[in-house]
Amino acid sequence: MSENIMLPNPHKIINIINETENEYTFRVETNAKVKHGQFFQVSIPKIGEAPISVSSMGDNWVELTIRKVGKLTNEIFNLKPGDKIFMRGPYGNSFPKDDFKGKDLVVIAGGTGVSPVRSLLKYFYENPDEIRSLHFIAGFKDEKSILFKEDLKNFKTRFNTIYTLDKDKIEGFEVGLVTEHIKKIPFNTFENYNVVIVGPPVMMHFAALECLKNGVPEEKIWVSFERKMSCGVGKCGHCKINETYVCLEGPVFNYTKAKKLLD
Repeated sequence: MSENIMLPNPHKIINIINETENEYTFRVETNAKVKHGQFFQVSIPKIGEAPISVSSMGDNWVELTIRKVGKLTNEIFNLKPGDKIFMRGPYGNSFPKDDFKGKDLVVIAGGTGVSPVRSLLKYFYENPDEIRSLHFIAGFKDEKSILFKEDLKNFKTRFNTIYTLDKDKIEGFEVGLVTEHIKKIPFNTFENYNVVIVGPPVMMHFAALECLKNGVPEEKIWVSFERKMSCGVGKCGHCKINETYVCLEGPVFNYTKAKKLLD
């Protein structure tokens, strides 16, 4: 009898971290083999289901950073360590981590877009010899929206970082959108490099254009779509853009293809 890939299984919540008022990180038990950039379909029976990117991973656990935006996530926020949450996955492709090794890497993330790149950043933070250099630009709306504060402090010690807020001026943060700071990246000094951009579609669109303006070839840019996915297996068409199923071919795309999908 074949396994039903659409059937979610219960997983125990190990720990919950309150990142902000509306964003919590749930550490959940799982022995699934997960790659950087993949996502799970997370659900509560009779309430609903939503795709959530993996924000960190370890031995027999993953972390899922969830934003409170509706009925399902309101229910998830009522759960406590020891409770069960239902998941299926992981789904999607991943960032080409092995292609990044030994090269310069630039990561540009806006808001909740920091979640899908966090595990990749943590990997290179823990394995600094595997990367030539890493430049990280992270932007948040305001002080209350800052995610992963401990990680941001750690990343500062090993990466070239620019943290920015749309409007608030606080210590350690610039002011302005991430796109305004891309020109500070010394692309002309890199021999071989890649750029990863994750955030809302409009942010990815303009960040990619700014990179191109600064001489970055299209094929060196990678983006990840957090587009609303439903089945995760290419059956429902919910995430379809033109002829592309984001859940199957993505969520990570090279910009040579992504530029046609940024709607």
